Amino acid sequence: QVQLVESGGGLVQAGGSLRLSCSASGIMFTINDMGWYRQAPGKQRELVAVITSGYRTNYADSVKGRFTISRDNSKNTVYLQMNSLKPEDTGVYYCNARYRVVYWGQGTQVTVSS
Repeated sequence: QVQLVESGGGLVQAGGSLRLSCSASGIMFTINDMGWYRQAPGKQRELVAVITSGYRTNYADSVKGRFTISRDNSKNTVYLQMNSLKPEDTGVYYCNARYRVVYWGQGTQVTVSS
């Protein structure tokens, strides 16, 4: 059974930081590309950052220079370090694993107050 479990969300003031974690089980973590997506109220889900199995990274323009995605294959975990948070970063953040099949976590809420 595949499980992606996100944690680390919460309420933070603008300018603050949060670190999200996504722990994966039931998949061969090392061969999966891992991503973070977010969905704000009334908006479509959007890509935030992705890290491939080969450790290449890609970011949405809106988070470049503020967010960092990383992975620890020994712990089957992907992280999203979020700095200089803005109110527009508010949303539910979802973890995603992709290798032929796409899996999603249940999401973790991030709220940034102004």
